[in-house]
This record gives sequence, structure tokens and C-alpha cells, in this order.
Amino acid sequence: MKSNNAALPSRRDLLRQGAAGAAALLPGGLALRALADEQSFGDAGKDEFFIFIHAAGGWDVTLWADPRNTRAGLVEPASTANTETGGVRLWKDETMDGDIHSFKLLQPSGSNLVFGPGIGGLLDFHDRLCVINGLAMNTVSHPDGITFSVTGRHLQGSRSLQPSINTAMANELGLAQTFPSVSLQFPSSYCGDHLDRRAVPLMIDRVGNIAGVLSRAPQYALDGDAMAVTALLSQEATALASRSAYGDVLRGMALQYRSLPGMLSPQMQNLFNDAKLRAAHPEFKYQARGMGPSAVNAAFALEAMKRNLVRCVSFALGGFDTHAGNYRQQAQLQQTMFDIVATLLRGLDTTPHPTKAGAKLSEHTHILIMSEFCRTPQINLGGGRDHYPNNSALVISPRFRGNRTFGRTDPDQVLPLATRKFSDEQRAITPPDLLATFVSAFGIAPRKYFREGEVVPELLTG
Repeated sequence: MKSNNAALPSRRDLLRQGAAGAAALLPGGLALRALADEQSFGDAGKDEFFIFIHAAGGWDVTLWADPRNTRAGLVEPASTANTETGGVRLWKDETMDGDIHSFKLLQPSGSNLVFGPGIGGLLDFHDRLCVINGLAMNTVSHPDGITFSVTGRHLQGSRSLQPSINTAMANELGLAQTFPSVSLQFPSSYCGDHLDRRAVPLMIDRVGNIAGVLSRAPQYALDGDAMAVTALLSQEATALASRSAYGDVLRGMALQYRSLPGMLSPQMQNLFNDAKLRAAHPEFKYQARGMGPSAVNAAFALEAMKRNLVRCVSFALGGFDTHAGNYRQQAQLQQTMFDIVATLLRGLDTTPHPTKAGAKLSEHTHILIMSEFCRTPQINLGGGRDHYPNNSALVISPRFRGNRTFGRTDPDQVLPLATRKFSDEQRAITPPDLLATFVSAFGIAPRKYFREGEVVPELLTG
């Protein structure tokens, strides 16, 4: 009986072919070409990029998205009595009591939006901002609030029950990228047997952690030999995939092997180099308010998308868990974070899209910023604010309506109010609704990833 393996080239032939073709595996759209014959992607998202940002700690929404500058009910607004205002550029005194001042509300000319001074440099982009207020969290636990924000489900014990939004988008639209999803201290989860293994987020603490492993030890093989072995493994994985019950897994392995030479190139090592990113993008001002390491992540997002190497970049910007007197710094922390986002937007505005001639990256990049909950409207005895089951979120995307606020809160206690008739009842918007709406903007069925939540078409441009 003739073996099925007889039709396959010998290892020696493959090795010889691999050595001859190794140069063809260098960077230059390798991963995209490799997968082009294996999977076709719809027009809804093949040229789109995604940035997900976690404002870590639970932010005070009364300072930016849902500004409160007068006492009402439980609300004790930020004032010159409890806040360091000197470094807050947009703080303008509004008389409150005697010598104590709060801040003037910010409403750009012609804008539907009203902000507090924490919005910082992002005020310049007010016409692009889609603000969601009165986001009902139903939790005041950090782990649970974080998971609820990014997956649309509460924790079961300590386990996530659904994939996070970055995993969902990578699974749908990023499998052809060298890196479908890079997660930098972002609360990512990979759950569900319907997900492709290539969509597992690359979870790292900082960009520079990858640079050290993107090299091969030189002691045992010349570069040409190592490339030849990699080519051999890729071809064998492809051949085995045609006969395996787990063909997708083997095709994924083949793609990874074919991508390896590009991943090991000096160009790739520079991309994951903290110092080189800082030098290439000094505009992010890495010393501001202790968010320098996080600002490097924004520079990485810009560079990685410019080179068409990632689909989703997710990272944390934070320090907002202000229970004690450090509340005085909350406005300045917010200003720093939103300044970083504004700088990122300017970079996207001036960077050509890597695959669409004549387009800018900003025209095809979609940003979602969320936190696990907000801070209490009243100030505690320690001079800070505690956890509160309300929230706000921000979307900056050509597929979401800019210059738009959706949702509202009670004027006295800053709790979510019912703002829309959903299929179950008149209620406030929730994280599952926001996530369902986000994925639907790209032709993705929300129920594939999020068991709960309904699409809110009023947030979308079309």
C-alpha cells in the first residue's frame, strides 16, 4: 500500500527549497499575503484599526464627561478648596461660596458637548467625540467593574465568561496581521471555543519586554540555516493541514512560521524598543504626571498601525483610584491622559493609511476609552472619592456620531437614569449595550461575542 506521505516532498527537498526561498519571507506584507488564500475578510473592517484604552482605577466623571460645578444633593464639586488647580490649563474659576471657587463649564462654540477641565487637549477634538454618560455598572469592585467594562459580563468567581472587546475584534478582523492583538496592561480575556487561537492577545507589561525575545541565538546555526528550517516547518504544517481534522490549527502554525523572519527583523525589534519609540515620538511628553510608560504605548500604537502589523492595540492609562487626599490631583491626571489621546489623534491625522491610498490613519482608526466605574459625588473624610456604580465612556470613531452625548444621570446623586426603551424595559445604557453597538458598526453580529446587550443605533453614523 502506498503511503499518503509519498506525495509529499522529502525533507531534504523542502530544506533546499526553503533555503532558496528564505529571502522571500522577509517583511513586506508577509502575513497578509500568507493568509490571503486561507480566509477572506469583508469590506467592513479589512482596513480598520482599533485602540482600546482602560482608564485604570475609576475616574471622576464630574471633571470631564458629566461636569458638576455646584452643590446639589450629595454632590460636592471639585473646587479650589479640594483640588490642585494650578496645573489644570482649562480651569477657570466659577464662584461657589465666598472665596471658594469651582470651575466654569466648557462648551466649545457650536458644540453639543459640555466638559469639565479634566478633558485637557482632547477639547480640540470635541466634534469627533461620542460621549456616553449614565453608564450603569452595577458594581463597585475593581476586578468586576473592569471585566464588565471590556467583556459585557460580570465575573463568575474570578473568571471572565466572555472575550474582551479587543479579542473579539482581533478574531473577526485581525487574523491576517502579524500581531492581531497587542495588550499592554489592558484587561484582556480569551474565552469561547468559537475563537481562533491566533486571536489570543499578546499580553505584556510594557513594550520593551518583547524586544529582548525577538532574536535568535547565533551559537548553533547561521541565519540562512535557521531561515531554511523555518521555511521547512511552514511548508510541512501547510501540507499536514490539508489532511488533518484540525486544519485551522495547522494553517495557523504555518502562518506563524512564515511570519517569523519578519518578526525577527531589526525593523520589528525597533518597533518594540522603548527608547527608540520615545526618540521617534517626543511629542508624547513622557515625563508628564507619571504616565510616561503608558505614553510609550500610544507611540507604539501609532507606529504599529502605520506599518500595518497589528489590528488592535490595547493599553491602560491610569492612577485614578483616588480614595484619599490625592483626589487633589485627579483633574491633572485626567488632563495628562486626555493630552496623550489628543497627541495620538494628531499623529493619526498626519499618518498615511498603510493600505488605502490617499487616506489617513485617523479615517480608519477606532478608539474606545472606558473605566471600571466612577468616583462618588461626595468627598470622603480622607479628602478623596470612593467607588460609585455609575460611569461614562468615550468613543472616537468615524462610525460613531461625533459631537454627541448619549445617556444622563440624576442631577442630585449622579446615578444613571433610564434614557431609552430597550427590548426589555426603559433603562439606562450598560457596558454590554456599548460593546454590542461597537462590534455592530463593523458588520459583526453582537451575539457571537456578547450574550447580553443591545445595539443603540442612535450612536452610529449609518
